[in-house]
Amino acid sequence: MILAPDTRVASRRSVRQVLLLAPSLEDVPTPFCNLVSSPQQYARLLMETQRLRGGIYLDDGAIRPEELTSDGRHIEACDLKSWHILTLDESGSVQGCARCHCRRQKVAFSELGLGRSALALSDRWGNKIRRAVEDTIDRVVQSGHAFGELGGWAIAEHLRCTTTMMRIALSTWALVRSLDIHFLCSTATRRHCSAAILRKLGGRAFEADGAEVPHYWEPRYGCEMELLRFDHLDDAHPLFEPRVQEFQNLLATMPVICRGPRPGAGRREFAGFALQPELDLIAHA
Repeated sequence: MILAPDTRVASRRSVRQVLLLAPSLEDVPTPFCNLVSSPQQYARLLMETQRLRGGIYLDDGAIRPEELTSDGRHIEACDLKSWHILTLDESGSVQGCARCHCRRQKVAFSELGLGRSALALSDRWGNKIRRAVEDTIDRVVQSGHAFGELGGWAIAEHLRCTTTMMRIALSTWALVRSLDIHFLCSTATRRHCSAAILRKLGGRAFEADGAEVPHYWEPRYGCEMELLRFDHLDDAHPLFEPRVQEFQNLLATMPVICRGPRPGAGRREFAGFALQPELDLIAHA
């Protein structure tokens, strides 16, 4: 058992475990030792994650039915390139998720999720936000570190009043440190307090030409959004720092499911999570 169950869940199965999906074995840093190379298991968990997102986003009115696959999945282009932090119930079903896309080279502003936001495309704020983001990314990459984007947040409705969302957030923060990410950005919805939680953990609004970038209405998702940045990732809020360090220590033994084999390395099993035979399907658009 990696983490104690969430004791506040009464109506349905409790969350029993946090695990990670890695883009490939080559992307997994040295401290992680509990690795499983299994394309089948990776595909099953990723598809279940996309299905959870799809159902929640559709119910919230953030997406339209035609944006889902025939089996109800919400697929984004960066899914296969990103890390995913998952919470599972006692039967192994995904109950919550978040995504971190780690990058070590500069990319065009338009390739960032933040760069496709309504505010970044606006006449008033677009160029200001682009300069602020690109200047920061240039400094981070030139210093030899990585930067990342957060997204893909979703949590089963019956767990929204429990500690599960915070557990996902703290696990994500710990992962970011292990990946040597020195700058994070995210579009965060105000729905379900997602933006508020990220702010409590240290997220802050972008500034452009001396003015704070305001929250905005995102027509694509039908909700109020914020553009947030994290710059001091080695120093979480004092209230959360002990828990972030605790999760960082757990990462060494936390299950990491990879979709690509490492030549010459055998598969390493871990206790408490049984691999199941699944169709060899990697999620695709």
